[in-house]
Amino acid sequence: MSDKEKHDPGHQAQTGRHPEQAPRASGPDQPSPENSGEMPAAPGQEAEGDKPAGPKQAKREAEIKALRQEGDELKDKYLRALAEMENLRKRAEREKSEYFQYALAGVLQDVLAVLDSLERALRTGDQVEGRVFQEGVRMIHRQLLDVLARQGVTPIAAVVGRPFDPELHQALASEEADDVREAVVAEELQRGYRLHDRLLRPAQVRVKIPRPPVTE
Repeated sequence: MSDKEKHDPGHQAQTGRHPEQAPRASGPDQPSPENSGEMPAAPGQEAEGDKPAGPKQAKREAEIKALRQEGDELKDKYLRALAEMENLRKRAEREKSEYFQYALAGVLQDVLAVLDSLERALRTGDQVEGRVFQEGVRMIHRQLLDVLARQGVTPIAAVVGRPFDPELHQALASEEADDVREAVVAEELQRGYRLHDRLLRPAQVRVKIPRPPVTE
């Protein structure tokens, strides 16, 4: 700096700096962020855009987890109920099959008792008189009717001379007659039976029907 510049106040005002103030270097000697007072980011510290989830996000994730767990429990209960229903269905089918196989066990035991009586009568048939044998057969017949009656089986009365009932009787033969005005039972060929209030077997009969008038 020349002597003129040192003693010229106007020149100092234009430059805007003290004569002894040196310009700040902009090269490698420029202060680093450490020297500028700015604290560097700590290791592991996330940036502003990667902030950890807030309370709402954590609550939402917890609700989703609880719903998934509840869904898994409901699915497990459904599968268990489905398996239990399948087991119940198989057991019901097995019990139904066994019921039909052995439902007549009690009836058959009663029939076997009648069969025993019939076999005894046949073994002694040659050793007794005809009248005694016939009475034994009647007893067996009554015994069998009692067995059927205990099961709700009752005979259908097909009385000779009574009107023919197509709901209870089955006509196997017919003959014309002058002494009847409607079809009547002339003979019972095979007895019919009811099971409680239903027809088990119709009675087979021979009927008389009115003779048609002769036309000239």
